[in-house]
This record gives sequence, C-alpha cells and structure tokens, in this order.
Amino acid sequence: MTRIESNPNPTRCPRTTRTVLAVPGHRMKMLESAAACAADAVFIDLEDAVPLDKKGEALRTAVRALAELEWGDKTVAVRINANERGIDEHEVRTLTGEARRLDSILVPKVESADAIAQTERLLAARPASFAPLEIEALIETARGIVNVDSIAGSSERLTALHFGVGDFSASIGARNVEIGGTHPGYAVTLKDQTDNYAATPLDLWTYPMMRILVAARAFGLRAIDGPCGAFRDPVLTRAWALKAAAMGYDGKQVIHPGQIEPTRTAFSPTDDEVHDARRTVAALEAAQAAGLAAISLDGKLVDFANVRMAERIIAMAERD
Repeated sequence: MTRIESNPNPTRCPRTTRTVLAVPGHRMKMLESAAACAADAVFIDLEDAVPLDKKGEALRTAVRALAELEWGDKTVAVRINANERGIDEHEVRTLTGEARRLDSILVPKVESADAIAQTERLLAARPASFAPLEIEALIETARGIVNVDSIAGSSERLTALHFGVGDFSASIGARNVEIGGTHPGYAVTLKDQTDNYAATPLDLWTYPMMRILVAARAFGLRAIDGPCGAFRDPVLTRAWALKAAAMGYDGKQVIHPGQIEPTRTAFSPTDDEVHDARRTVAALEAAQAAGLAAISLDGKLVDFANVRMAERIIAMAERD
C-alpha cells in the first residue's frame, strides 16, 4: 500500500501536553505537589500568581524546586515576567544558567517577534552540559493576536503557543465575569413566528482560539488553551477542555490539581472514536488494494483526507 502521510506538518517538539498545571513559584509546598501530580506538564509561575514583593523569592524557590524535586517525565516550564524593556532578563539569565532540569521558558504577553528574539539571545548562554531550552509564547492581547503569524514563525526554539484568555478578555474590553467563560449577553436573540423570543449563546473565544491554532499548525507548534477559572466545577472544566480538544488543540492549562483528570479525559479519544478511526483506515487500505482511492463507508465518502484525520485519533489513543 502507498504510504499515507498522516501528519504533513509535524510539531518541532511532539510532547504530550494535554494538561499543563500552573503553580505559583513562591509556594514550595505547592511545587512539591505539582512535581508529584499526574499532569503532563507544569509551568512554574513567576508572573500573575506571585505578589510583587515575592518576585525575587519566587525565582529563588523555582530554581531550588527544579534542582531538588523529582519531576519525572513532565515537561517543566517557567513563566517569566514582562516589563517595559520586553522580558525580565535577570530571570531568564538565572534560569538559563542555573536550572538544569528546566525544559522551556514561557514568555507572557507576547505581542511581536521581538520578545521571542530577546529571549532567544539570552538562551545562547545556556551551559553546554545542560539540555537546550525551548520557548513557549503566551498570546494574550489584541496586538498579540494581530501578530500571531509572525510570532509563530519567529524562532526554531519556539515550540508552543498558549492562549491567555483572561488577559485577552481584558485587552479587548469584554464584559466577562470568569476566566474562560463567555458573558451571557454574548448571544443572538431571535423572534419566531408566534412572537416568542429565544437567545442562542455564542462562544466569545472562537476567533482568537482559531487564529492561534492555525498559526501554531502552520509552523509546527503545539497549541495550548487557557484555563477554566471555575476550578471547582468538573463539568465546566471538562466541557471547556472538550471544546478545545474538538478544535484541534493539544492541551489546556489547569489551575488546580482537581482539573487534571477531567481535562486529560477530554483530550483523549473515546473508545468509539478509536474504533471508527481504525475502521476508516482499514476500509481505505482494502479499497486501495482493489485500485480505489475513495469508497463509501456507512453512507459517507471516505478518502485519504479521512484517513489522515483518523490516524491522528489513533495516534492520540496510542499516546495514552
């Protein structure tokens, strides 16, 4: 059988990052819990989750945690701070030179390729005995969305784009009440023939999420959705994760360990999805052996595009 290219645009770093747990950098007990948790990835936060008077402590604690804790096979990143000069260069220099276990620098509020270039220059000082550091970018402002394509293609070190939904909401002036949610007023209201009104809620984040996803895929990057702020609500946690997974995102940030399992489940294909995907691949393999490139399966057209979609689902299942 002729080989079917299942992934014409592979990621530069095909890590499994269905769940990315955010943890404050100044809280050693929470870092200990994060190291032992079931998340695929962790980002140690030096930015929004850290009070201004604790920034220095957070950096020191993060370096200590990376040196002393057992992180297993998790992907570990540190979210640095941004300032009027771009990024906090002291934080990047410290992490580059001292944090051997670190995998990636997560750069917040990226609005242009300049922030990525600035980070990349500092990473060149990484000791040769340490593993090279990757860069991940948080897209969380209107200007970041406008420039997301140039950001995505700006560096070979860049491996992921994250959607910072909370700050993006503030950036565009949305009347929102919770991180990741949509204001109930964002709806289409129609009147039927009997003069009854009905409102259909809309998703405020479809456009920026798709912009980020398309840019990520165009340049072989992972796409990570922002968190569900309702961390004590497993139904909303899973539903919002399932939306991102259905769009094609690779994973989602979580802000509480209780969100890890429902989010991981949302990013894992169901048994029925895997069964249907395997049937699709097998059916077209049989058809190609008979000299056909497209067939009807369960009353629907199946061709090589269907196989590429099916093979992605199978690969996701095998990853689990």
